[in-house]
Amino acid sequence: MIRIKKLITLFSSCLLLTAWFTSCGKDRSGEYYALIATQNWIYETMQEKYLFYEDLPSEDQINFFNRPQKFVASIVSKRDQKKGYAFSHADSIFPSQRSLDNPLPSFGIESALIRLPNGAEAVRIIYTQKDSPAEEVNLKRGDWIIAINGKKINSNSYHTYISEPQQACQFTLGSFNGKEIDTLQVVQMPAPRPVAQNNLLKTQLITSGSRKAFYILYNEFGEDEKQLKELFAQMETVHFDDVILDLRYNPGGYVMTSQVLCSNLAPASALGHPFLQMKFNDKINRTDSYNLEPSLLGAASPIQYQNLYVLTTDNTASASEIVINGLRPYLKGNLFQVGTNTYGKNVAQQSFMDSRAPQIQLWLTTAALSNSEDFGDYFTEGLKPDFTIKENLTGPLAPLGDEKDELMVPVLYHMANGIFPTPPPVEKMSRAMKESKVLFNSIEKKPKYCLFNNKAE
Repeated sequence: MIRIKKLITLFSSCLLLTAWFTSCGKDRSGEYYALIATQNWIYETMQEKYLFYEDLPSEDQINFFNRPQKFVASIVSKRDQKKGYAFSHADSIFPSQRSLDNPLPSFGIESALIRLPNGAEAVRIIYTQKDSPAEEVNLKRGDWIIAINGKKINSNSYHTYISEPQQACQFTLGSFNGKEIDTLQVVQMPAPRPVAQNNLLKTQLITSGSRKAFYILYNEFGEDEKQLKELFAQMETVHFDDVILDLRYNPGGYVMTSQVLCSNLAPASALGHPFLQMKFNDKINRTDSYNLEPSLLGAASPIQYQNLYVLTTDNTASASEIVINGLRPYLKGNLFQVGTNTYGKNVAQQSFMDSRAPQIQLWLTTAALSNSEDFGDYFTEGLKPDFTIKENLTGPLAPLGDEKDELMVPVLYHMANGIFPTPPPVEKMSRAMKESKVLFNSIEKKPKYCLFNNKAE
């Protein structure tokens, strides 16, 4: 009976399309196919290139009239999405598209909307960008915003004045004593403006015991190859024993940039060897290897150091995970991951464009990722830390890289003593802090991508 109904529906649809194609005595089939040319190209490309092509629905189950972005989202495999994100996606290439070169106006704040035990909501600043309105008025990591223009904060005001601000406003700042919020001062925010994202947000030398470490806070794998090379050239002139690579807020980005970072952090003996393997579907039947390249070094040789500490959270994803997984075989016993399990994204997206879709760039998941030892099984649980500690956004937030920074405490202890502390020497949370709930985290909403352009086939 169900099959008969489907046949009747299909027959009726065919009659309607036939009537449309031949309305007014004209064959209008060309107009119909022109309307779905982009979607047809996307579907054809996915049938051949998509890592999970066998999971694609059949044509009669697809709405080809969906706009390209929604069209891709409607047909991606369950293996190609996680925590509400589909990794394969279609980008508009109109000039108005948001990009690093054309950012939307903002205050330069990364933050979390938090509901306190008494039901009140407040904004916690996680970090601010350099040369931003937030930095201009001296807002900093750990500050609490408890009111905007004199009114209590809720999800609507958060998105209107924090996520996508359009005008100047007043922030009322407060302090959370573990029980309640106290008012401190009112800050007049200047008008929001486009703020260039600085991915390499902070570097500094840190001392613990008799050892020194070079701290690097890197928040996204943009097209920053030149900046990274310059950093490592500078590091060659400084003495340090260890490197602390802070990727706790890094959602990923470009594979090429991860290759630059890995090449400079790898030991000299690893140069020329693979750190990443990309395995394509069985139609393509190919595995590409990416090597640790001497040509990508910022100096004449890789920097000299002993231990690499990598700070992670569940927002550490994609290209960030490539760095950890790719360097582990070459830094056995000297790479220590500190924090929580990473996000768990072991696939990469490749760029496709076509004349049939002149305003669309298709980023399609085409490859599964693994390291030189062929390990890539971290989709479900992420990469597990050597020392587990979770950052608490409702507790004390010391400056990133500071000795009181929660994720830094066990690293500095290990540097000084050669072992991790047990239990971790961190301040205990009050009951109110434990009962507070993070409603929205701007860093969690960043796309978790691992992007690469076509290699010659």
